[in-house]
Formats: sequence, structure tokens, C-alpha cells
Amino acid sequence: MGKIELIILDFVISFMWVCSGTLIKLFTYKYLGFQPKGEIIKACLLVLNMFFFAWLGKISRGGTYNPLNLLSGAISGNFTGFLFIVCVRIPTQVIGSIVAVKLILETFPEMGRASPLKVDIHRGALTEGLLTLAIVSVSLGLTRNSPNSFFMKTWISSVSKLALHILGSDITGGIMNPASAMGWAYAQGNHLTKDHLYVYWLAPIQATLVGVWTFKLILQDPQKQEQDVIKTTKSE
Repeated sequence: MGKIELIILDFVISFMWVCSGTLIKLFTYKYLGFQPKGEIIKACLLVLNMFFFAWLGKISRGGTYNPLNLLSGAISGNFTGFLFIVCVRIPTQVIGSIVAVKLILETFPEMGRASPLKVDIHRGALTEGLLTLAIVSVSLGLTRNSPNSFFMKTWISSVSKLALHILGSDITGGIMNPASAMGWAYAQGNHLTKDHLYVYWLAPIQATLVGVWTFKLILQDPQKQEQDVIKTTKSE
């Protein structure tokens, strides 16, 4: 798939992701309230929503709504691909999220919400970082152990994301998506604050880097490890 198509898909999918998540929450809270039944239905709808976007990513061959998904793959790629992701695709995802939030607020003014960060910046960054590290580790593990099992991989990933989101919802919102967080922060006018940049950008990006590098170090192919040892021995 060409680069132009990927850019368009990133914009559309990021736009759809923000809109769909908001509409699911609006529907459940408006018609079912905060009852246990409403929370269960919301959780089921969110899982189905993640299945739908995983399917979109598969048929589009790379279109995604989360910058962290791109970063985890870009680290292992070439420098040109890394620049394309950082300078073009991630900004496109951010723009798609911002446009979606603006449309939502114009259509449903009651959806204007306060900052999801409920703690100080240090605990917020630690929480969002740990949540991101957990989901990155799960995703990398599934890619290695179940590369061709779409249903099982998506099911485990979706349930894991939902569980981590619930764990962090009362602390940072459990967003684990810098583009989505930027969309709402931009609408509130606090997208350039230190709190937002540290908690929703710096911490998740650092956690993604740590997760990818740790995964490579621990689960490096034994044959490659042997070759590295031979090269080191020869150089000595």
C-alpha cells in the first residue's frame, strides 16, 4: 500500500476511533446509566469496537489509530520509515483525533469534559507508563506466539486493553493513546501543558521503547544470540 493511502487511512481510522468510543459511552450512560448492567454492556461494546478496528487494520494493511502501535514497529525498521511515521503518520493521527473531538463537541455539547488526570504529574506519568508497558508487552507476546490467529490475538489484546483502561480510568483515564488524548486536550486548550505532554506523550513513548527493547533482549532468537557471541569472540 502506498504512503498516501496509509496517511488517509490513519486520519479516517483515528477519526472513527474517537467518535465510536465517545458514542458508545454516550449511549450506555444516557440509556442505561451507571448501573452494573450498563457497565457490562459498555464493556461488551468496547470489545466489539476493538475487534472492528483490528479488522480495519488488517484489511487496510497497516492503518491504525494509535501512535504507539506505529512506534513499536518503527523502532525495528529503517531510518526513512521511522521519519515517515514520526513526521507524517503520527501527526495525521493527531489531526484526525482533533477533528473528531471538534465534531463531537459541536454535535453533543454536553460531552465537554474535564481533564482525565486525577493525580499529580509524577504518579500520572508512572501510571500511564506502566499501563502502556503492559499492553505493549501483551501485543508483542501475541505477535510472537500467535502471528496468524486473528481472533485469539484480538480477543486477548482487547480484553487486556479494557482491563488496563478500567484500572487507570480513575487515575489518568487509562487512555494509552497519545493521539486520542491530544484530541480532547486540544479542545480544552491544555494540549501544550507540562502535565499533558509528560503523562500522555512522554511516559507512553518511553514505556513503548522500554517494552520493545526489553522484549527483544529477553526473547532474542537463540541462533542470533550465538552469532552475536561468535562475532564478539572474533573481535576480541
